[in-house]
This record gives sequence, structure tokens and C-alpha cells, in this order.
Amino acid sequence: MKRLWAPWRKIYVAGGGRTKGCFFCNDLRHPPKHDAKNLLLHRSRHSFILLNRFPYTNGHLMIVPKRHVASPDRLTDKERLDFLKMLDVSLAVLKKALKPHAFNVGMNLGREGGAGVPGHIHLHVVPRWKGDTNFMPVLTGHKVISVALAATYEELRRALRRVR
Repeated sequence: MKRLWAPWRKIYVAGGGRTKGCFFCNDLRHPPKHDAKNLLLHRSRHSFILLNRFPYTNGHLMIVPKRHVASPDRLTDKERLDFLKMLDVSLAVLKKALKPHAFNVGMNLGREGGAGVPGHIHLHVVPRWKGDTNFMPVLTGHKVISVALAATYEELRRALRRVR
């Protein structure tokens, strides 16, 4: 029997790991020396990119405005432009590091819309590969991520330096 190991998912499956307040804002309050621990990949003037701690697939990134806003229409023009520029950076880094065949990019707005953090918008950038779905999600409702988050984070950091 083959074993599939994804230990970081235990916190999510058990419903733990919850923090007081907005975890995006909490992570951003830490100085940059804590970015690797928080999986924060890049900071720009108005936004930041972080690796999803509970990813749909390897390399699942989130782009988050620094200001706590619940809807894209609350962003200023400068924040909106910066937010979209971070999408370009995210796509370039993922292409360089992980070489996906395609991407899913999107937002869930409001709790009923599927937002895990309904008060702070964020854009999901999910790399996809041909054949990346298998029997696990269909039969068990689980998806297996085959690379440790820390290893993916370091690979993306290296690619970010090459892209910039």
C-alpha cells in the first residue's frame, strides 16, 4: 500500500489554526524577517503575495491588498493597479518555478460566496497541470499535495529573484 503524506493539512482538517482577527493583517504586521515563517512571498507598496497554507494544489498563491477591505470596489486606483501588477508577478514566478500548463485565478466575495476571510479580499492564483486531477478528490473529497510548503516557498522565492 502506498502512503500519501501531507501533514500540514491536519491543522486545517481539524479546524484548528484559527487566529484572532484577520490572519492576513496579522501576518503583514510581522517584520519581513518573519516572511518565510508566514509564507509571505513578496511585499509591494499596496499588496502582498503569500503561499496558501492550505493549498488546492502545489504553488497556490494568494494576492492580498495591505488595506483590510471586503470588496474590490473599495480599493483606490493605486491599490487596484498594484493588486493587478502582483497578479503579473505571481504568474511569472509560478511559470518560472513550477512550469504549470494553465491557471485558475479568482476571488470568493462574502462568506456565502465561499470566502474564507470574508472581510479581506484576496485573489487566488492556482497553477494547473494537464492531468492534475485524479481519483482522490472524486472518491475521498481530499486532494494530495506532493511537495512540502517550505520547499515550494523556497523555490518560488528563488524564481521571484530571477523574475524581478
